[in-house]
Amino acid sequence: MSGHSKWATTKHKKAAIDAKRGKLFAKMIKNIEIAAKMGGPDVSGNPTLFDAIQKAKKQSVPNKNIDSAVKRGGGLEGGGVDYETIMYEVYGPQGVALLVECLTDNRNRAAMEVRTAVTRNGGTMADPGSVSRLFTRKGVVVVAKQQDGKEISEDDVLEATLDAGAEDVADHGDSFEVQSEATDVVAVRSALQEAGIDYESADVLFVASMDIPVAEPEAAGKVFRLVDVLDDLDDVQNVFSNADISDEVLEQIED
Repeated sequence: MSGHSKWATTKHKKAAIDAKRGKLFAKMIKNIEIAAKMGGPDVSGNPTLFDAIQKAKKQSVPNKNIDSAVKRGGGLEGGGVDYETIMYEVYGPQGVALLVECLTDNRNRAAMEVRTAVTRNGGTMADPGSVSRLFTRKGVVVVAKQQDGKEISEDDVLEATLDAGAEDVADHGDSFEVQSEATDVVAVRSALQEAGIDYESADVLFVASMDIPVAEPEAAGKVFRLVDVLDDLDDVQNVFSNADISDEVLEQIED
């Protein structure tokens, strides 16, 4: 995998370039509401809520928006909405597989908008199970190499997280990606903090069991266009893919 970016890291890099901040804020607020509703508004006893809040803060979501979302989700303030999670399975350009995770209060609207976006941007809706079987839920923690003027090494990350459940540490240039079982993501994140190592994000994501290389910039551009259109839908929270796009191809797309 040397020289290549896993999907989570590739998508993170691209998002830093062309993030639609308003949409990003709305999705993070929705995640906070759901976490507070499912596990309660007490951050100390709800690690999922803690991680959702930390992720929002790292993206500069205003504290007042975060506080309101916690209160709404926890039933401490009116205005909360009942959401359901729906997963759509898609084949995109070059045969790449995509899982589209929606958090919606209107199942029919979400289905129509996702289907329209897919068919208009070179993709096809897949049969249930045909794409999801290619992915596994994993804990994914991203750690920047440069922190407060010092360089974090792979050994530093391994030493801190191995006993907490880390299964793999991948080098992605300017960051490390630590994978674990989904149930161990909080332990891995906490172990890094205890070792004095900060983290950029800690999530439970769908990770592809086998990546599909997309070597041509034109094809990679088509994949990202489909992902961008899906990401821009209000009901879509995450898009996961098994596309493996090299840093060199990513740079050509950016240019």
